[in-house]
Amino acid sequence: MSSDSAQNRFARYAWIVLAYNVAVVLWGAFVRASGAGAGCGRHWPRCNGVVIPRSPSAETLIEFTHRATSGIAFLAVVALLWMAFRRFPRSHAVRTGAVWSMVLMITEAGVGAGLVLLNYVAGNTSPWRAAWMAVHLTNTFLLLAALALTAWWASGGRPVRVRRQGLAGFLALAPIALVLLVGVTGAVTALGDTLFPKTRVGLSAGVHFLERLRIVHPVLAIATAGFAIFAASRLRALRPGRRTARLASMTSMLLVIQLLVGVFNVALLAPIGMQIIHLLVADAVWLALVLLAASALGVEAEAPAVSVDAQRRIEPAAV
Repeated sequence: MSSDSAQNRFARYAWIVLAYNVAVVLWGAFVRASGAGAGCGRHWPRCNGVVIPRSPSAETLIEFTHRATSGIAFLAVVALLWMAFRRFPRSHAVRTGAVWSMVLMITEAGVGAGLVLLNYVAGNTSPWRAAWMAVHLTNTFLLLAALALTAWWASGGRPVRVRRQGLAGFLALAPIALVLLVGVTGAVTALGDTLFPKTRVGLSAGVHFLERLRIVHPVLAIATAGFAIFAASRLRALRPGRRTARLASMTSMLLVIQLLVGVFNVALLAPIGMQIIHLLVADAVWLALVLLAASALGVEAEAPAVSVDAQRRIEPAAV
């Protein structure tokens, strides 16, 4: 198999791993929204003290399925890391992306285990649960970003340089930071919608803090969307190129769609289906922004890359 063919296969695999992880994230949101987070009790990694539960309840089946799919995702990233080191040379951006994907996958598993072992699931309404949800969302977004960049670089995307990028660097990175903050407030708001499915926005005394925070997410989301659309438009002018232009247009479109989905989510009182759709579009917005930044801040590689497999074939011939 040629070097280019092997790297193309890796790129396709990397995109598949990213898509699969998005699906796992959405199923995890369903676990939270359906109240099935305690389906396996305070046991991890086993479910109710056993490897495979017998005669499971609906909640147990939902939670066990999430753990099983998460385990497959973990193994898929292990394979991604192994393939990256086998098919790409030292210092290649793909190796860096794969390493970070593995690190963040490990921390993702750790955060998930912590939620279960500390009983921050089901009807737990403590502030610490909200804090853990914020950490969980942050780690998840960073994991998806690492997987996306790994696939991007494997598909021919240029390495990224953050320093000395001027206005373009600010316009590329500021929306990412703001959308991450919006995602955190969204995770906390979704938790509040699950625990306190009420119609009011709690601003008066005597209501739970999760209800009082409901107003923060939509206000911040609207402001961030406006700035991100402006930033995408300016990046398109500052960094002309087909990929950057396409990603800028896609980002702006997704931001508008997300605002509309958010309006419907509020109007329909956040049913589970709309929460899942809202998160799906949020993931798409996040990934579009990450790839837009990668395209806008990409620099030419200093030397052509030679895969490890190719090096192994060359060395015996030289002898």
